[in-house]
Amino acid sequence: MHAFRRPPPLTTRVGAALLAATLLASCTPTPVEPAETLTALDPDAGPPLPPDSSIEAPGEKEPIVEVIENWPGSLRPDDLTPEERVPGIVNRGRIIVGVDQSQNLLSFRDPVTGELRGFEVELAREISRDIFGDPNKVDFRFVGSSDRLRSLDQGDVDIVIRSVTITDERAKLVEFSTPYLRTQTRMLTMESSGITSIADLPGHTICVTDGSTSLQRARTIAPEASILKTRNWSDCLMALQQHQAQVILGDDVILSGIAAQDPYTEILDTSLDSHSYGVAAASTTAETDSSGLIRQVNYTIERIRTDRMWWTMFDDWFGPYLWSYGPPQLQYMPEEEGTENDEG
Repeated sequence: MHAFRRPPPLTTRVGAALLAATLLASCTPTPVEPAETLTALDPDAGPPLPPDSSIEAPGEKEPIVEVIENWPGSLRPDDLTPEERVPGIVNRGRIIVGVDQSQNLLSFRDPVTGELRGFEVELAREISRDIFGDPNKVDFRFVGSSDRLRSLDQGDVDIVIRSVTITDERAKLVEFSTPYLRTQTRMLTMESSGITSIADLPGHTICVTDGSTSLQRARTIAPEASILKTRNWSDCLMALQQHQAQVILGDDVILSGIAAQDPYTEILDTSLDSHSYGVAAASTTAETDSSGLIRQVNYTIERIRTDRMWWTMFDDWFGPYLWSYGPPQLQYMPEEEGTENDEG
């Protein structure tokens, strides 16, 4: 006699059927949609451009030629004391100086200590030393490249020491000291770029800071190149590293600070132009007399030439990257009949 076997429960049979159907379906090949053929690179691919930067197409704008041929010079130091030259600053107990905080070697914030350092920062401290007998009575204020002169007009700072090139147009807006630094306009590239001269620039992108004299120079020497305009030189280095630009055009003291941050960059030997930096103060008006302040600044510039502090500052910051003829010549306007500019 055969034993009677009870059929499996209904739920078990349904589950087995579903499992069999699933296994059968898994054996059926899934239709594959054809891949899209890429015919061009996505122009928006890659990292974004630096904040607030823009691209100027080749030849989009004509260059504005900035000259310094007609600048009469600065005011010669006199025999007065700081209390007589700048009584308001002496009574305040500090001098307010507009500087950069990201221009390596010139004026930058040390990432370790958080302190401002650089050639221009030291110049500000030397000016403070001659006014107060103390190099630390400086109130540093950050000013951007585009608003550095406006900060003087608004009275936010007493002076600006921020790689301000002396030009005729700027001399109409502010008072300048005698030059404290002479620079050469040169190019910086990655060592592997293959760019060695101006002849290699067409078809490439040049990075400069917006509003700088380098922008006008780039338009002049490379009308067949695109120009990337940024807020500051640190953004230009980032763009170079991300292959958004192939050349940075700027003053050699600025480029040396960039080269110090990236060992794979090089400054090309070709000098395209030369100009001078001056300390800027508000233009003298009926309400504001900057003559005493400019004479005080020029006193310091003369003093660091005489005691060779200028050479110490230059060698400390730029010595590994640049050579120099020394401090730029003093340029003073005639204040008496027959007085000639000092070219010492």
